[in-house]
Amino acid sequence: MIHRPAYDDWTLPKGKAESGETVYACAVREIAEETGYHVVLGRHLRQVTYAINGGSKRKHVRYWSARKVGGRFSPNKEVDELVWTTPARAKELLTYTLDRMVVDTFLAAPADLHTLLLVRHAKAGRRSRYSGPDAQRPLERAGRAQAQALTDLLPLFGARRLHAADRRRCIQTLEPLARRLGGRDIMIETALTEEAYALDPERAYKRMVELAGKTGAVHVVCSQGKVIAPLMEWWSVRDGFELPSNRNRKGSTWVLSVDADGRVVAADHIADPLPDFE
Repeated sequence: MIHRPAYDDWTLPKGKAESGETVYACAVREIAEETGYHVVLGRHLRQVTYAINGGSKRKHVRYWSARKVGGRFSPNKEVDELVWTTPARAKELLTYTLDRMVVDTFLAAPADLHTLLLVRHAKAGRRSRYSGPDAQRPLERAGRAQAQALTDLLPLFGARRLHAADRRRCIQTLEPLARRLGGRDIMIETALTEEAYALDPERAYKRMVELAGKTGAVHVVCSQGKVIAPLMEWWSVRDGFELPSNRNRKGSTWVLSVDADGRVVAADHIADPLPDFE
């Protein structure tokens, strides 16, 4: 919790997105500015809405759980005190009811979760307009822009290990991120192409569950639409989590929050990595 001298309140860190900034980048930046801590995002908690300017406008704020990975607090003009405490004590000290609701949402799932990122490959034009083998169909210009935007988005969730279905467009979607991460290798996943999934969906399920069980580093998996959509439906039934509304667009990302037993407890959907999309 932070104390803001201008309002004399105890609240949770929050702030306003800058022009051209995604809400995810805003969350990480504002936490750093107000607390001094560098974090990676995890499970999306909730959006809260309240009136400002005497009720003439409504403000919408989205909250995520996050894990501290570095930094330290120093008092600044916006925040003069910071306190780490238990959720129960936080609910006693927080000034606003909406903040207490955010804490309750956090408590609805285990705190110690790890993340798996599942990405649909970026835009690659139409299959009918490409004369070569479909496995070699490359990203188009808009897809390359999406792939570049993923290099800003996915590290906010701690992306470190990269996997791609055995398709050129899936590999190209992660190549800029691989370079951003210092030349990371991209592991080729033969079970996660549409053709392999159609022949043996159980093999794809087994591989994804295996990756979900890996801890210690956040894994990114890039695959195709006709794999991701049925896979997520199967997974939601298997582990009992709710799927948010989504259109499974090219370049979209599933943020899967996984417990210590390798079961997905929450799935958040990012429709597009580009900030102007939201």
